[in-house]
Amino acid sequence: MHSVLFKIGPFAVHSYGLMVVLGFMAAALWLIRAGKEDGITSEMVFDLMLYIMAAAVVMSRLVFVLLEWRAYAPHPVDALKIWEGGLSFHGGLLGGILAALWYCRRHAVPFWKLADHAAPGLALGYAIARIGCFLNGCCYGTPTGLPWACRFQDPPLSGHLTPPSHPTQLYATLINLGVFFMLASLWKRRRYDGQTFGQYLIAYAAYRFFVEFFRKGATARDLALGLTEAQWASIVMALLALVLMRYLNGRAERKKEEGVSRNR
Repeated sequence: MHSVLFKIGPFAVHSYGLMVVLGFMAAALWLIRAGKEDGITSEMVFDLMLYIMAAAVVMSRLVFVLLEWRAYAPHPVDALKIWEGGLSFHGGLLGGILAALWYCRRHAVPFWKLADHAAPGLALGYAIARIGCFLNGCCYGTPTGLPWACRFQDPPLSGHLTPPSHPTQLYATLINLGVFFMLASLWKRRRYDGQTFGQYLIAYAAYRFFVEFFRKGATARDLALGLTEAQWASIVMALLALVLMRYLNGRAERKKEEGVSRNR
């Protein structure tokens, strides 16, 4: 694994941080392409992504540190070392949504339409960012005898190597690339605003619930009833997404009926 890709003088370029930035860039480029039909300009996207990136990184790190507080309590300054890995996607998604809601409200942009345009890009960006986890040597799985097993530095930047283990980061990359292509094909066929974003939330929750079984006991721990923290969060995410999609679909149907009634 290569936590540090290269150095420019005294400055080290870390693979984790670089791949996260590349993931944000890929998501932004997709949104620029997808948002053209609704007047979403590249200037708007880059402004929005700056807010989302800041909110997502802060919130994802905050949630991760809170969940791992026992490890950080003796050395709280280590909570600032984001380049060593340790971000909660659920926290980052929440931070990003809050930033996008604020931006849409301020600039009169329809939030659910924007969310639909952005959803495939979220999957693509996440797939790229997980390559950073692989290179950094974090978020790996349990030991396995499979031929593609990898050994990781544990903790990152140390000389201690794990037994051959599931490269769950690469599982995440492959699955989320599949989610990207699926959503990209469904995106223009959505029946109401918010549908594609809801589909993304459900797809992410299903992927994360599945992959956590390979991480449990290595880089994920049980919370209750044999399920990890991320699995419980994914269950909640999927249920909220189903409720949201039902509500948005119902609202769209009511608006359609009202439009028909007015035209009679």
